[in-house]
Amino acid sequence: MMRSTGQILSLLLLLLGFGSAWPAFSQEPNEASEIEASEEEGAYVETVDVTVVNLDVYVTDKKGVPITGLTRDDFEIFENGRPVAITNFFAVEDRRPVEDQPVTASSEPQAPAVPGLPEEEKFALPDDQRLSLVIYVDNFNIRPFNRNRVFRRLRDFLVEKVSIHDQVMLVTYDRSLHMRHEFTSDPTLIASQLFELEELAAFGVHWDSERRDVLRDINDSDSLAAISWRVRQFAESGYNDLSFSIGAIKEIVTSLAGLPGRKAVLYVSDGLQMLPGEDLYYALHRKFGDSSPLTEMREFDASRRFQELTAHANSSGVTFYTIDAAGLRAAGGSNVDMSTAGEAGMSAFIDSMYIQSLQSPLRMMAEDTGGRAIINANDVGPDLNKVASDFSTYYSLGYTPSHGGTGRYYKLEVKVKQKGLRVRHRNGYRDKPLMTRMSDTTRASLVYGYEHNPMGLVMRVGDPQFVEKDLFNVPVLVGIPLGKITLLPLDEAQEGKVKLYFGAIDEGGDMSEISEVPLSIQIPNAELEEAMGGYYPYQIQLRMRSGPHRLTVGLWDLLGAEGSFASKSVRVGG
Repeated sequence: MMRSTGQILSLLLLLLGFGSAWPAFSQEPNEASEIEASEEEGAYVETVDVTVVNLDVYVTDKKGVPITGLTRDDFEIFENGRPVAITNFFAVEDRRPVEDQPVTASSEPQAPAVPGLPEEEKFALPDDQRLSLVIYVDNFNIRPFNRNRVFRRLRDFLVEKVSIHDQVMLVTYDRSLHMRHEFTSDPTLIASQLFELEELAAFGVHWDSERRDVLRDINDSDSLAAISWRVRQFAESGYNDLSFSIGAIKEIVTSLAGLPGRKAVLYVSDGLQMLPGEDLYYALHRKFGDSSPLTEMREFDASRRFQELTAHANSSGVTFYTIDAAGLRAAGGSNVDMSTAGEAGMSAFIDSMYIQSLQSPLRMMAEDTGGRAIINANDVGPDLNKVASDFSTYYSLGYTPSHGGTGRYYKLEVKVKQKGLRVRHRNGYRDKPLMTRMSDTTRASLVYGYEHNPMGLVMRVGDPQFVEKDLFNVPVLVGIPLGKITLLPLDEAQEGKVKLYFGAIDEGGDMSEISEVPLSIQIPNAELEEAMGGYYPYQIQLRMRSGPHRLTVGLWDLLGAEGSFASKSVRVGG
């Protein structure tokens, strides 16, 4: 799922055509010779690229009860320690937008917009506040019993707490990602799908027996040299599996980056080890009184990998909610007598270290992105209600940074002037350049079929031409609506500056790299009126394998700071 190979789509030919009179898109463009973007074409000046940084902020009292009725003036935002002016403020209470003013106890509830509708349909939120929720079940790092116990509560959560105005998707991981159900506005479909997942294998149990065997061998060994290789082998295997697990989570985050609105991943597993083999290396240390195992184990420290994951999630506007499906664990469950060096209770200590290593990434993922971690709870229902509270009651704050497209990561802090309140939010973001943001949205359009085309961008796909084996050349003609792009007056012409973005994905999830093409469009003043009713044609030839594909073209108007995305399904060959 969602693999980026770069092998599907290759740019073969860039054709740009126009006549003395600006043609309607129904006309065939004149062909020109192969061109490349010149320095002049790439020299964009006076462009507009205004980025607003939005933060979902959750304010509670010390008992975790949401605080409502706050206004813009109650908040302060700091970027890298410096205060910034809040330019956007939006408050939501019980899925209802509220005005920028305190809500008193005597306030009357809003009258329904349409009498007779269900309560959640009376107060529709704007599109940029719509929630895209991914239920991520990590079958590789979970035990079947734990998973299925969580599913019982998760089904209730989906049916009772997820709004019909939101969209929810179900994915699993078992060495590879699988989309079990695409985004839907009917959460009952996802709840039903969970019954089918109960029949799938879960692989978390295999670690238990192997870990017990290694601990037993440590306890029985008389030589550090004789047993250290076994511990290293276990740690290396664990770190390798962990790398794949983190990569899969990151892949989901990447695919969500370009979607508008609020985005959350509800991650369900038995935990991920922050430092694979840490407990075993510590057992070696205590058994033989040698510090070298503690030095060696640092090779497998994955804390930096998790920091990168949460930073990537923050930069993509994704919040993690994590569930430790194992619930409340008992230390000393390894059933191995680790009374090394005459120390009683060593087994419980080693197991506690193991549990902490499993749970700490779940805490980090949630805390760094402003979410919640459900840890040490055999019944996750009450905590899922708190997650639902985050979805329904929150503050959305925004500001316009003084920089744009630096690519740097900026730390964020939100303070509430009222004392004694707790504030949660993502702890930073990356100031993505335009190319990255457009690539993100093009990718989201490919993977999820997201469409947003206010400018009326048009795309037509011609008949594929066989090349060799299962390869075809596919002509794609793009129509750029001249009346919708911003033009800059020159001496005897009007000039527009745009960028086109191309991507493709096949039915197996193999995705091309996103290609960027800058264009400078000049319209003679004498032909301006006629041109405004037509399209600027741009033709590109793609080389693709046979089979069904989705193509997406993105258009960004650099002068008007507006984008559009058009998608089309095409079957190549057969």
